[in-house]
Amino acid sequence: MLEDPLFIVVGIACLIVLGVLLTGIGGFAKGGDFNRKHANRIMRYRIYAQAVAIALILLFVYLRRSGG
Repeated sequence: MLEDPLFIVVGIACLIVLGVLLTGIGGFAKGGDFNRKHANRIMRYRIYAQAVAIALILLFVYLRRSGG
């Protein structure tokens, strides 16, 4: 499965979601000016990244089940 380029793209997308999530959690924990300025934007980016990751996962599953 590691030779499959779509699987690698899905893995990278999941790591991006994780990175954005950890950045947001770190901002919340730290608080202060960074959190006030960027918290909503970071969580919005997380939602967008999650939507892309889910779409890629569904595409991967669809293509593998249909023999593609």
